[in-house]
Amino acid sequence: MTAAGTWIAKAYNFLKRIKAFDILSYALIVLGLFWFVISGAEKQGYFWQWYRIPSYLYEFENNSFTAGPILQGLQVTLKIVGISLVLTYIFGLVTALMRLSNSAGARTVARFYLESTRNTPLLVQLYFVYFIVAPVLNIDRLSAAVLALSLFEGAYASEIYRAGIVSINRGQWEAAYSLGLNNFNMYKDIILPQALRRILPPLTGQAISLIKDSSLVSVIAVYEMTMQANAIVAETFLVFEVYFTIAAVYLLITVSLSQLVSYMERRMKIV
Repeated sequence: MTAAGTWIAKAYNFLKRIKAFDILSYALIVLGLFWFVISGAEKQGYFWQWYRIPSYLYEFENNSFTAGPILQGLQVTLKIVGISLVLTYIFGLVTALMRLSNSAGARTVARFYLESTRNTPLLVQLYFVYFIVAPVLNIDRLSAAVLALSLFEGAYASEIYRAGIVSINRGQWEAAYSLGLNNFNMYKDIILPQALRRILPPLTGQAISLIKDSSLVSVIAVYEMTMQANAIVAETFLVFEVYFTIAAVYLLITVSLSQLVSYMERRMKIV
């Protein structure tokens, strides 16, 4: 083996050891936090009943799988998040383009929406949409929850879009104008594809925020996962077990989303 090959092999083995050390450290930290929580609850006289949790996740009856209340709530949560995420990105992109337009009216409307949404609590906006907007539009509570979440997260997404768009080098804009492209084709073919690579990580962070914020729709009696958990806790008093379970589910969803976006980023860099 050549000297260069030996050096590469040593570097590879070193990186493998570092990665193994990181995984081990992470596992030890998680175990330490788990022990800390368990110890704190036991000192308060809490009696753990983890064996009761699986029945609230699923049941097997006559060799058929039946989703429990937590998984039923998860289905509603995923439905809310899926629709809200699409609308969030649409609202965000439209608002960003309105703020960058030459129309004073469009900029004023976009600015009003942005400031009024970002500077008021999501909880208040949920109540406003459910009690005031929903009766006018004649929509149900699930649609009201989706609308409120989409408008709230869309305001933050709009600034992410705008930052990505204005970060594109001025020469790209001038090249598009010199080719005679109109605004629609310029954004579609030149500006947005480049901006997307830059704003993908913060857009992912906004998506994760949306997933966590979806738990607040329980205040308007939408039976998503958190509402189902509240109902179970009220009935069984399994406070820690139930809430830790749904926290683990939220963590699994958000980590999976982060890994998916990381893969997309690597693919886009390759391209």
